[in-house]
Amino acid sequence: MSTLAYIILFTLIGSVFSLVGGIALLFKEKFAIKISHFLSAFAAGALLATSFLDLLPESLEHAREFSSDVNVFLWALGGIIIFFLLERFVHWFHHAHTIEHKEPVKPTVPLIMFGDSIHNFIDGVAIAATFMISIPLGIITTFAVAAHEIPQEIGDFGVLLRKGVRRRNVLLFNLFSALTAVLGAVLTYFIGNSIEAYLPHLLALTAGFFIYIALSDLIPEIHHENRKGFATWESVMLILGIVVVYILVSSLAHGN
Repeated sequence: MSTLAYIILFTLIGSVFSLVGGIALLFKEKFAIKISHFLSAFAAGALLATSFLDLLPESLEHAREFSSDVNVFLWALGGIIIFFLLERFVHWFHHAHTIEHKEPVKPTVPLIMFGDSIHNFIDGVAIAATFMISIPLGIITTFAVAAHEIPQEIGDFGVLLRKGVRRRNVLLFNLFSALTAVLGAVLTYFIGNSIEAYLPHLLALTAGFFIYIALSDLIPEIHHENRKGFATWESVMLILGIVVVYILVSSLAHGN
């Protein structure tokens, strides 16, 4: 199977699999909400482990191969800042187009679609960039992407349903948004030859994105959960996410 085929196949798998949480919300709302915090904790561990155990070491290794003096950690920091600024823009855009309310206003449907689509596009770029390094690295990145998208989709589905969007349209909106990951992946592949020397930069940026998502979005959500007994199990799930990625990294040799 060609590298492009792997990229398209696993991006589709990651995109479609990420909708599982949202689909569960449509049919098993109480169950989906109950497990969403556990999934967020697992995803946070998986993202952090993928960043520190896989993406950053690979970025350093390929920087040496290209005899590049790239500061991998500076680029990872850049990824964190870029994602922070992206989220600030989305929040600013939302508040700039809403009337002042006493209570917080939920994002509008188009804003959710815009933010989610950009997020998924970046996920597709990350998946393609890592598959261009090696198939095992691409598989691990796809796993991390799917892990953090599942709880996010539960949240997106929930907001859209509360906005009064029909269930069928909620599913179609999120399916379209998920497929933007394929667009990002394919575009990255076809410009791959011209960016090959910049793959260490892309891997470090991706690590920065993942670290930001884990520490800014997922872990704070875990801390807000105060139900009795949940804290222990969420901690267990976070560690489990780290362990699963560690096992994957250890068992899969990086190389085609």
